[in-house]
Amino acid sequence: MNILLVRLGALGDIVHAVPAAAALRAAMPEARIDWLVDRRHRPVLDLVAGLDRVVTLDGRSIGAWVDVVRRLRAGQYDVVLDLQGLMKSAVLARASGARRVAGFSMWHLREKTARPFYSETDSGAGGAAPTGTVHVIQKNLRLLRVLGIETDTVVFPFRAVDSSAAREVAARDGGTPFALLNPGAAWPNKRWPPDRFGEIASFLRDVRGLRSVVLWGPGEEEVARAVVAASAGAASLAPETTIADLVALVRAASLVVSGDTGPIHLAAAVSSPVVGLYGPTDPERNGPWAADDVVVSRFAACGCHYYRRCREATWCLGGVPVLEVTASVQARLAAAGKPRPHA
Repeated sequence: MNILLVRLGALGDIVHAVPAAAALRAAMPEARIDWLVDRRHRPVLDLVAGLDRVVTLDGRSIGAWVDVVRRLRAGQYDVVLDLQGLMKSAVLARASGARRVAGFSMWHLREKTARPFYSETDSGAGGAAPTGTVHVIQKNLRLLRVLGIETDTVVFPFRAVDSSAAREVAARDGGTPFALLNPGAAWPNKRWPPDRFGEIASFLRDVRGLRSVVLWGPGEEEVARAVVAASAGAASLAPETTIADLVALVRAASLVVSGDTGPIHLAAAVSSPVVGLYGPTDPERNGPWAADDVVVSRFAACGCHYYRRCREATWCLGGVPVLEVTASVQARLAAAGKPRPHA
């Protein structure tokens, strides 16, 4: 059987869809499993074991769409699973030429207009309104029911990578253990203030004996430098990183502190200890899934759920004090079994 998964982006959403690909491979070892993704997000899928081919959408032009549809039709897919639930992803899934195109039920779609493009939907919704929050990983796994696969097992088959950036960071300060702080996010509404991240770095050094390394992505270097400046010498700037570097770095870290963005989901996927800072997004749906990971959430009080920018007079994440985050750090490191060093 030839199967195509459609999840175009973004990084965290792709990470959350990887367990569905792993479950497919476990249940159907002889199947051909391909994945359609936006070109800029291909690097993360190149690290996922078990995929036969990654097909990229190489732009927004009509020519790019015509080209990708031609390549999809050449794949002769029996089943396409749309793990995105947008009009765009549903159109591409249907244009693949597959007889069976499966997607989420109406209640679970981000864009309801995607529904007519599916020949079937996940049986888990049963046509009824959802009665509780379901983590997006489990939502993706439930779509596999259209192929008779029932599983709640979460596996992330990310390959080990050799990263010069990770080696360089690990070697700093004599190779002492380090934490990763990630102050950036594509949504301004998800960013905790840089000066408070700086205070977290000071706490980690003085109380936990951990040095801090500040991650940054495109357009985020200034924010990362502000964290370093506010850390009283406790933090240093990470080098420029690729996705492979980022996976290697989070694997090597003793702790990752971040808002709801790609690096925190990669860290959770490789079982690194995580403290997540959540405001406009629901950690029950998008948060770390390991029982020991800790979330500081203002979702219940947020008036701008899933908005890129805050529209309220009081910004929910802005009200999160450093003390609450340091307490969460203590709890997470204690659960990780890290001995508390002398200050």
